This record gives sequence, structure tokens and C-alpha cells, in this order.
Amino acid sequence: MVSTPAVDDLLRELAPQVAGLLTRRFGDFDATEDAVQESMLDAVAQWPAQGVPDNPRGWLIQVAYRRMVDQVRNEQARRRREELVAAQDPSERLTAPSAEEALETERDDTLIMLFLCCHPALTPASAIALTLRSVSGLTTAEIARAFMVPEATMAQRISRAKQRIKASGVPFRMPPPGERATRLGSVLHVLYLIFNEGYASSAGPDVHRVELSREAIRLTRLTHRLLPHDCEVAGLLALMLLTDARRPARTDGSGMPVPLADQDRSLWDGRAIAEGVALITRTLARGSVGPYQLQAAIAALHSEAATAEETDWPQILALYGLLERMSDNPVVSLNRAVAAAMVHGPATGLELLKALDGRLAGNHRFHAARAHLLEMADDRRAAIEDYRLAASRTTSIPERDYLTTRAARLTARTASIPSEQLDT
Repeated sequence: MVSTPAVDDLLRELAPQVAGLLTRRFGDFDATEDAVQESMLDAVAQWPAQGVPDNPRGWLIQVAYRRMVDQVRNEQARRRREELVAAQDPSERLTAPSAEEALETERDDTLIMLFLCCHPALTPASAIALTLRSVSGLTTAEIARAFMVPEATMAQRISRAKQRIKASGVPFRMPPPGERATRLGSVLHVLYLIFNEGYASSAGPDVHRVELSREAIRLTRLTHRLLPHDCEVAGLLALMLLTDARRPARTDGSGMPVPLADQDRSLWDGRAIAEGVALITRTLARGSVGPYQLQAAIAALHSEAATAEETDWPQILALYGLLERMSDNPVVSLNRAVAAAMVHGPATGLELLKALDGRLAGNHRFHAARAHLLEMADDRRAAIEDYRLAASRTTSIPERDYLTTRAARLTARTASIPSEQLDT
């Protein structure tokens, strides 16, 4: 008998394949997705006790197919679809796929499902929710818990996303070559956002949401397996592996964030680092370099440094310069300013931050970075003010507590210094 975690992993791998096959067959993404979810719930209830079938994918296809047929036959609101399916398929085919159709069930439509769920017409929030539901096989309740919103709210978000895709009239197939690069960019962006939300939660009581970062890595691995020669897919996977490798050291015993320079590097996942470094090294050698590859290269430099003092900051600064020229992203400019401070001193970094004051107004990361550089420059009063501003603007409870603690410690240290010494 297979354990429940093993069953969950298997179902997540098979969910987009089953959904893709039935969407291709019935032409109704919305109804298919519901049927696949029901088949997975049946599997979760039966497989741990009865054992995984010899052909688990075929089992899911049969169950989901029958659910689709039931919907076609019985739901009044879908009578028009019933007529369409009946016209396309003889009534005797409204059963589970027959043995003669075995070749059709071997086709893997996972990548098409990813392209569909990450359609550029969707907002990032909608694309993330739909991807986690339809490609990852998470229930609406699980996704709602991950993002700490009511289940009804998440259900509406997913429903609107499916309706928008339906209204777009996009066919269930890989986009033509002219669109593929743009659409793949959307896929990678959504996977990147899912990972970031899992690795550094934007809100709530925890620094990490491990289930999201792990799922992003799993889906990116799958995309890399399907598109092994795409350098940016490989770069994104390397970036995730190298970043997630540091997760065990990112919090202390109380769940408080630990800055990179203070982390116990013996806790880092050496196997993930080795895999990520090897992957980005091979990828960079191919020639064409994109933003995910540059970010992975930066992460590799951090990961390969045995201590914080051994970090190759000049090389990191150079890579951030390339990345900044490649994408007009103020967060990249923020990181470049910090790297410049590590190479040339805090005054240089603070000067670069002045240009970002307007673009990142209200962003807690801007104030946190400036507070750090001000502390490096020994301007304690200004650093305290920025730490407090950053704490007031973050929605992450651990991050707020960390920033508040930094401000309090700096205040205590400042109070012990004579006022005339502070003014000099």
C-alpha cells in the first residue's frame, strides 16, 4: 500500500494529464476541471486503503470521463453541451475510454494545460489560482488556505479565470510559434510568483509556505522536462533550487527571519545547491542569457560562498548591472544598490537608492534596504526611522517583528551613546 504523501504526489503529477486529455476530448475546460477534481477525491479516499491501481492514470481518466458523461446527460444547465457531445460521439462511446483508445491516453497535455492556465488575458493572481487548481490538483480550500482568503473568494477568483479563458475562445492546443515565447514567459512568471509566495510569504504568521514553493519547483521541473532546451526554463529551475536550498537557515527557533549574512550555512541543502549550480553552469554555456539565468547565477555566487565575507560581491554587482539593463524593474535596481554598497561602501548604495524613492514609495523592502545601508553608514537615527517605516508597511508578521526588533535594538544602542557623540 502506498502512503498518503506518495498518493498526493502521484495525483499532482497526473492531474494536468487527465484534465488535458478530457479537455481535448470534450472541449469544456470548466466542466473537465471539476470532473478531474472529483476523480482525485475518489482516489484519495480509495487508493491508500485499496492500493494504487496498476494504471493509475487510466483509472483517473475512466472516473473523470464518467463524471463528465453524467454531467452531459443530467444537468439541465448544460443541455447544449449534451447535444454537442451527443452529435460528436455515438451514445455507446459515452462510457469510459475503450482499450482501442489506449494510444490517445498516452499523450501528455501538461504543458498545454500550463499555457492555458497562464493565459496573458488573466491577472497574475487569477493565473496562480487557476494553475494551482487545474495543474497542481490542489482543492479550492487548500489554495484559499495557502493565500489566507475565504474559500468562497478563491472559488470566485478561479471561476472568473475559467470564464475569461472560455470567453477568449483560445483553442486547447499549444500556441503557434509566434505566440509561444510570449505565452511561455507568462507561464514562467506565474511559476516564479508561486515560488516567491511560498519562499517569502507576503502576509500571515509564517515566513514560508513550503507547499507553494515545493509545488512551484515540481511544476518547473516538469516544464524543464518537457522543454529541456529552453534556457530560461532551466534558469528558473536553477534559481528556485538555489534559493530554496537556503530555506532551513532562513528562520531561527522562534520563526524570526535570519538575514543571509547571519545564516548558518551548514544548514543549507548541499544537494539542491549542487544541482542548481550544475544546471545554471550548463545553461549559461549555451549562449543566450535571460533574466532568470542571471538571477540564478547571482544565487549560485551566494550559495558557493563558504562564509558571508567570501561572497563575490563585485561579480554579483556586475550581474545585477546586466539584469537592470535587461529589465526595467525597480526591485532589481534596489538589489543592485545593496550590492554596490557591499563593494563600494554604504554611501554609494544610498546614493543609488535616491533614484528609487519615488518608484518604490510605500514598499517596505525599500525602507528595509535603506535602513540596513544607513546602519552600515552609522546613521542610527535615520536607520531606526526606516526600520520602523518598513515594519509598518509589511503584511508579513515575522518580517514586521524582525524589523521592529532591529529598530528597538538600534534604539537601545543609540541611547547608550552620549548625545554630543551622535551629533559629530
